[in-house]
Amino acid sequence: METAEFLTTLDREGRLLAAAAAAAGTDAKVPTCPEWQVGDLLRHTGAVHRWAAALVAEGHTAPRPLSDGPDLDGAELVAWYRDSHRLLVDTLAAAPADVECWTFHPAPCPSPLAFWLRRQAHETAVHRYDAEAARGGTASSIAADFAADGIDELLRGFHARARSRVRTDRKRVLRVRAVDAGADAVWTVRLSEEPPVTSRDASGEAEAELAGPAAQLYLALWNRAPVPSVTGDRSLEALWREKAGI
Repeated sequence: METAEFLTTLDREGRLLAAAAAAAGTDAKVPTCPEWQVGDLLRHTGAVHRWAAALVAEGHTAPRPLSDGPDLDGAELVAWYRDSHRLLVDTLAAAPADVECWTFHPAPCPSPLAFWLRRQAHETAVHRYDAEAARGGTASSIAADFAADGIDELLRGFHARARSRVRTDRKRVLRVRAVDAGADAVWTVRLSEEPPVTSRDASGEAEAELAGPAAQLYLALWNRAPVPSVTGDRSLEALWREKAGI
């Protein structure tokens, strides 16, 4: 996906998140994040938006602390979230293509700006789904190409980091396949006592395969929905559910 597409997606997803949160109410439970109410969701996502915007706008080349969000509730909190989202979108839209700033995982990206556009688009899309789950009713759709990109970022970015807990006491291999996103939408995840090592291919034998439409698989790998299809050793799917939370 192009950076302009990520910006458009980020803009849309944040608007949908705010609308769903307003409809649900900030006291509503978030079924996909059982420890949270909608207010917690807004504070977290808005704080991340402001944190990312500051990293880009101020050119920080080292990590900065993330705030807890404001002591607001109800309509005031929804309005604060909308302001946070708009600040992020405007900051990323105005940033020069060669901006230098800190990034935090090794997912393939051509530049820090591309990293933050991609990361914040996926951050917002997942939490938009959370807000819509709290609201109830039909969730907004997720495009297959965007979902496949999010799977790639999760597997080759988040879980390539040292902090990933998806580990096994012996070497094992898991396959992930998005069936509607093109021939290259397949990943091989090699598990061990070290952080997972993922390649975007179908190389070698796998003990289990998680498969399905990209949008459903994206949500499943973020532990928001069931895995559409599991073949082979189901203990690897159980391992993912248990250990892959971020």
